[in-house]
Amino acid sequence: MTQSTSTKRPRQDTEDNRAECPFTIRLVDPKEKELKVKSKKRRKRGHNSSASGNHEDDDSSKKVLQQCAPFAPKGSFETFPTMDVHYVVEPARQWAEMTRYNSFVLNGVKYYCEGFIFVANDSSIERQKSAGPRDPRKRSEDDWVARILEIRASDEHHVYARVFWMYWPDELPAGTHYGKKTVQGRQPYHGAAELIASNHMDIINVVSVTSAATVNHLIEDRDDELQSALYWRQALDVRNFELSTIEVVCDCNQPANPDRMLVGCGDKSCGKWIHEECLKHYALMRVYEQLGKDQPHISSRPDTAVKPETGKDEVKEPLSPKETGGAVSAQHSIDVKADTVEVGGKDEDEEEEVTGRRRTTTINGLAAAPSPSPAAAGADGSKVTANGEAELALRDKTTSRDSLKREVTPASFEGKKKPYDQLFEAKLLLGPVESAPTMIEIRDLRTGVTGGDETWLEPAECPICSSHIG
Repeated sequence: MTQSTSTKRPRQDTEDNRAECPFTIRLVDPKEKELKVKSKKRRKRGHNSSASGNHEDDDSSKKVLQQCAPFAPKGSFETFPTMDVHYVVEPARQWAEMTRYNSFVLNGVKYYCEGFIFVANDSSIERQKSAGPRDPRKRSEDDWVARILEIRASDEHHVYARVFWMYWPDELPAGTHYGKKTVQGRQPYHGAAELIASNHMDIINVVSVTSAATVNHLIEDRDDELQSALYWRQALDVRNFELSTIEVVCDCNQPANPDRMLVGCGDKSCGKWIHEECLKHYALMRVYEQLGKDQPHISSRPDTAVKPETGKDEVKEPLSPKETGGAVSAQHSIDVKADTVEVGGKDEDEEEEVTGRRRTTTINGLAAAPSPSPAAAGADGSKVTANGEAELALRDKTTSRDSLKREVTPASFEGKKKPYDQLFEAKLLLGPVESAPTMIEIRDLRTGVTGGDETWLEPAECPICSSHIG
């Protein structure tokens, strides 16, 4: 297991814009529990007991805690069977002495444990400075997304949340493993509104929260409509930067992009789902092999009436499952204001614990310092530590939502030779009724070719079984 510690992000000149958080989280190996026990036994023998009796961070207070991951991806990991992690909070005693709460209220909005939130950062706070430093923070397209695991406070001015970070696909660090491949950043199968769940843990000052977030769990074998919200279907284990597997489709054995259409083969012996782009690719390849660069297409019979497909297959999914570890029982809530947090009630249960890393954030003109991703600790597992104030977030580069909505080439289409490029183009057409065949409209883009059709229809053929798709 790769172990790493959070490193603080260097302070910028805009110190007044940071939401202070004195806590850091470090992922540890479960075997470290045994080391703690041995250390306590040695201390009981009287070695330096008087000199360290009032030390705030002695070994007795650095309890190794366990967090059961609230995410259960349908896919699997090769290294660890689950996303559950062990961790240590520092300073441990100060964290343990604070009261646990079930919720907090910030700017009139109530936030609960296990809920998803948007969290401000340096990039998102800069663009809102013109609104006035005293105005409440508002959600920005650059905000981070997190899931609340625990809420603790010493008073209404000091309220903190322990969270698991959700990654935008663009934030996947270099060296991330997906199967036998090493990837970085957004992949062709990632949708515009897609997030990646992770067990990267952090503690943030709650004044960095900008709004509640709706994040659904997308389960790909369900045919319900996709809600107009963020969703996740893949997870990242930050202990070794491994992505969980996703169901693959088509003859190219690549995942589906939720924003793109899949077409099902009607042959019962096949029944495979095919990428729209793959269907068009194979049709264009057949046309190119028949006509080349100079042969005209002459229709031999009328084209079958079809209509363009304008909709998109989408899936509506339930919220991600609740945490399976020890449940946090809380009685009341904490009321958080722009500069203060009001405590509404205490959480009686102090048993449940979680692991993670630290990250910087921003709010009400206060930026929260995100913790660095384990990548910041080094791919070889070396630890990176610093006694700073703000911390380097694991997302050192924030991407706007607009850029996430750009057109993405499907994974199934990458690397395929396209000799027909700029000679022909294709559009998928669906019949007016389900029994009508699926056709592909071919448009001839060649110049200097006369005597042929400008457009015509070709049957959509399954690239796996070669049957016509009805």
